[in-house]
Amino acid sequence: MLFKTIWSPKRVADVGFFWLMRRYFSVSSIAAIDRAAKDGELRVFVVAGEVSGDTIGSRLMASLKKLSPFPIHFAGVGGYMMAKQGLKSLFPMEDIAVMGIWELLPHLNKFRVKLKETTEAAVSFQPHIVVTVDSKGFSFRFLKKLRAKYGQQGVVGPPHFHYVAPSFWAWKGGEARLKGLSEFVDRVLCILPFEGEVCRSNGLAATFVGHPILEDVLELNLGKDNVENGWKVRRHSEEFRSQYGIPPGATCVTLLPGSRLQEVTRMLPIFLNTMKLLKDYFPELMAVIPVAPNKYVEDYVSRVVHQCPVPSVLIPGGLPSMKYDAASASRVALCTSGTAAVEMQLARLPCVVAYRAHFLTEWLIRYKAKVQYISLPNILLDSSIIPEALFQACTPLRLASLLSELIQNEALREEQITAAEKVIELLSPSDKTIRYPTQLELKSMLPNYTPSMIAAFTVLYSVST
Repeated sequence: MLFKTIWSPKRVADVGFFWLMRRYFSVSSIAAIDRAAKDGELRVFVVAGEVSGDTIGSRLMASLKKLSPFPIHFAGVGGYMMAKQGLKSLFPMEDIAVMGIWELLPHLNKFRVKLKETTEAAVSFQPHIVVTVDSKGFSFRFLKKLRAKYGQQGVVGPPHFHYVAPSFWAWKGGEARLKGLSEFVDRVLCILPFEGEVCRSNGLAATFVGHPILEDVLELNLGKDNVENGWKVRRHSEEFRSQYGIPPGATCVTLLPGSRLQEVTRMLPIFLNTMKLLKDYFPELMAVIPVAPNKYVEDYVSRVVHQCPVPSVLIPGGLPSMKYDAASASRVALCTSGTAAVEMQLARLPCVVAYRAHFLTEWLIRYKAKVQYISLPNILLDSSIIPEALFQACTPLRLASLLSELIQNEALREEQITAAEKVIELLSPSDKTIRYPTQLELKSMLPNYTPSMIAAFTVLYSVST
């Protein structure tokens, strides 16, 4: 049996988790782990194109190391976090961190060069598994070219996994596009609860693994008091204020302008002008800006931060502990749409979500989008719990008004904090997605019951055809 020949309890202390997941998946002789057994090592080619994907990819890599009975070798594209797990990126991840149709055009030639380079590197590496994380523009083109490359050579290539389903649910006709993905994606690892069923109904294998952002809680709370206390990150407000010289009576606002250069250059000036308006109403106003671990973003922010009209503190956004410390010391947050809004839910920090893009991209969103909201918490709850200022409505005056109300109105603050509990519950893997015998067994396995561990097991043991 596969378990007797290649699985070692020394590699995974929680054997119960193995049996839990083995019941969930149909494991056969063509699982990726069996392909690796022939070579005595596991080769994983992984690609991430942005900061959030880098974090997700790094956690997946760490989980693969825990679960694999063989030594693992990684290759591909990633950032700082994936480098810490042993990846030597082919090129800086920032080279492919472009979002939007019109925004891509000036970078199209570089994009094609990097696409070719990545495909050739993957073929040369001879991976047992290929995983792409989010960044569908680059990821899907890469997976399609890679599958075609193997087809030209007349060989069966490795299974392709895509982590973070494309937001097909947000666009008119989006579900129809899923059918074509099965030609070059073997399984999607979904982070939203409703995605898996829709993917499967359109012929695309999928597994809901839960949202990886939940692991911020496990890491920062050292695995303690998680579910019982509502998956809340508990940090050090007073220590943060003392370290950065923030007066006790100061009103702190966390500014999260994004992780890609194009969105930071568009959003940060709006945010700074918003602070200029707010300071007339809150004399002891301060800004805390977590700076994404993107060298282009870091250079830009360091150049323009002197324009901030209130005292400001820059902290490394790649360190979750510092980001959540800043949140705990803040009264509200102003976020560019994206992962940041969910992070603020974990921190239980009320926030406002803002978004601007190229005017043609905005026009396309208006024409093609079928959801009312842009922030994930609002989409999950189908309610405008978090105030949103989008497109032409995203002005300093509008943002200042929304933030001012959120700073002062305790009822609005409490509404967001209460709603966060439901959002986090929806993002968590549960008995509806993972089949286990009893709640008692689940609790005994909880240290390994994380989105990344479920994703890693899926990658290693699910069947590819």
